[in-house]
Amino acid sequence: MREYFLTHSPIDFHFAQNSKDFVVNEIPLYEWSGEGEHLILKVRKRDLTTWEMVKIIAKIAGADSRDIGYAGLKDRNGMTMQYISIPKKFEDKFENFDEKNISILEKHYHNNKIKLGHLKGNRFFIRLKKVNPTSATKIAEAVKNLDQFGMPNFFGYQRFGVNGDNYLVGKEIIDGKSKIRDKNKKRLFINSYQSHIFNQWLSERIKFSRVVDSFSKDELPSVLENLGIQLQYPELLQNQPHPFKLLEGDMMLHYPFGKGFALKSEEFEEGVKRFGERDSVPSGILLGKRAKSTTGDSAVFEDKFLEDVRVVDGERRYAWIFPTDVESRYREDDFWFELNFTLPKGSYATTFIEEIAKKSLV
Repeated sequence: MREYFLTHSPIDFHFAQNSKDFVVNEIPLYEWSGEGEHLILKVRKRDLTTWEMVKIIAKIAGADSRDIGYAGLKDRNGMTMQYISIPKKFEDKFENFDEKNISILEKHYHNNKIKLGHLKGNRFFIRLKKVNPTSATKIAEAVKNLDQFGMPNFFGYQRFGVNGDNYLVGKEIIDGKSKIRDKNKKRLFINSYQSHIFNQWLSERIKFSRVVDSFSKDELPSVLENLGIQLQYPELLQNQPHPFKLLEGDMMLHYPFGKGFALKSEEFEEGVKRFGERDSVPSGILLGKRAKSTTGDSAVFEDKFLEDVRVVDGERRYAWIFPTDVESRYREDDFWFELNFTLPKGSYATTFIEEIAKKSLV
């Protein structure tokens, strides 16, 4: 069960991922060159996953699905706008394009095929329904806090399958107890297990941060001792203004793009400042053979989740992100609360909504 960093009581409202109340607009990583051997299509899809949409486009063009590039995987539920690439030789196949649930909004040209991850982020529109005036006030305050402090970068429920247990299959694959030939399905299950471990670690760090905020400087050492937490630099926990507390040895990542670096005790104050300025953020591990682990006090929390996973490379993932261009409005006549916000790639709008609700959406 995931933790929430906001402290308000749960808020009741109705949220449904449909094409009217959940809209996603992909933000490309770079501008299209206007020339090259690849046709870039901005497509709008409804009630289809990205994979399903790609298969339909490939069939219409008479192409192989592998010829089509895309930057991100979008949910089936809702309306999404995203960019795909296809070799320009198939362009004439789209002159009279007429397909249910798929529309072509723009055409461009580019030198390269779009690859997974080649996006800045996504812009979301979300409508919450059955929101009374009291709840609207609480939602507005929660949104204000998310805009100010950012949010934990949990993987959303979509990552874990319909029944929420895909990670169990991933664990069996990692342990050699299950073999799946389909590479995409195998990667999906393993990614689910990586995500499960990441979410567990992040929840523990949030709980720990809450403990730090709950006790005074004099009380904290005995509290940590009672919890069996032995830190080399407990004094570094004090005077951190952000609700997520950094630890010596944390692997920080430049934000929103860039390489990582270990947070050393002698540079700790500067690291806290840079986190507050959104220049760098702490990261969590996605298990794999090349993923760097943390050291020192940070390892006290991370080491318990480490496993020898050799079937994937692994990496570090932002533990904390900052929504941008946050807008909200309450439509009292309809009892609707509407939100617009932008998240970096790999982040989940449903996690944003769950942080507001202080409960799971499933």
